[in-house]
Amino acid sequence: MKTRLQASIRLASLGLLATTGLAGGLAQAQDKGTVNLAYVEWSSEVASTNVVAAVLEQAGFDVNLTSLSAAAMFQALSTGDADAIVAAWLPTTHAEYMERIGDSVEDLGPNLDGTKLGLVVPAYTEVDSIADLNDNAALFDSEIIGIDPGAGLMGLAEEVVDTYDLDLRLRSGSDATMVAALSNAIDNEEDIVVTSWTPHWMFARWDLKYLEDPENVFGGAEQIHTVVRSGFDDDMPEAYAILDAFEWTPEQMGEVMLMNQEEGSDPRENARQWVEENQDVVEQWIDG
Repeated sequence: MKTRLQASIRLASLGLLATTGLAGGLAQAQDKGTVNLAYVEWSSEVASTNVVAAVLEQAGFDVNLTSLSAAAMFQALSTGDADAIVAAWLPTTHAEYMERIGDSVEDLGPNLDGTKLGLVVPAYTEVDSIADLNDNAALFDSEIIGIDPGAGLMGLAEEVVDTYDLDLRLRSGSDATMVAALSNAIDNEEDIVVTSWTPHWMFARWDLKYLEDPENVFGGAEQIHTVVRSGFDDDMPEAYAILDAFEWTPEQMGEVMLMNQEEGSDPRENARQWVEENQDVVEQWIDG
C-alpha cells in the first residue's frame, strides 16, 4: 500500500514538474531545493496551497504540488513523500488522521482562524435545523449532497445521520460536484442540503445558511493548521520558517478563491498574482 502511494505521488509530482520547474514568475535565480506540498481539492486548500507555493518560489525554492484524498495526504506527510500541508482542519475534522500519524509530523499551528463546518441550504429554504430534516425529507429528495468520501467533513456528516437518525442518504462526490448540484438547485429555486464549510467562495456567490446543529456534532469553530513532516526544520530551515510564519485571514483567502472561479483561470497563476499584489503581507511571512 505504501509503495503504491509513493509511486502515485511521485508520478503526480513528475506530471507537474514541467509547470512548476519552468515557471519563472516570482521564482528567484538561486536554487534552494524542492518543497513537496500535498493538498486536497477543496477550494480553500487549492487557494492556500498555491499561495504558499508562490511565496516559496519567491524565496528561491522549487515547489511540487500533489493533489490527494485527505487520507492519502496525511499518509504522504507521515512517510515523507510530502514535506508539508497547509490543509489540516483541527481540532475536529482531521483529528483522527493526526492521531494516526502521531510523532511523524509536526503541527506548526493555525494558518487561518474562523472556520465552520455543517449542513448548508439556500437561504430561502424554510428548514432551519438538522433536527427538522426528517419531517421535510421530500423537499431534498431524501438526500444530502456531500464531498469526497475520505474527507473529515464526510465522517462528521455520517455521525450527523446516525445521531439524528436521519432518513436522508448521504451522497459522496467532490467539492466540484457538490457546488454544481447547489448551483443547479438555486437556478431552479429548488431546495437542497449539502455538506460545506467556511471559508468557501460559494457563500460570496449565493445567499446560504447553515442548519442549526442542536446536538453539536459538527463542533464549534475550527482552525486550519500547517503541518510538516518530522525533520523538515533540519533539512530546509528557511522553507520551514516561511511555513511557520504563514498566516492569513478568511477575507484574504476569499479573494483568491473568487479569482479561481473565473472561467479559464489558473489557480497557480492567480496565486502568483495575489502574491505580487500583496507583498507587504508576503514579506512578513518570508522575514518570519
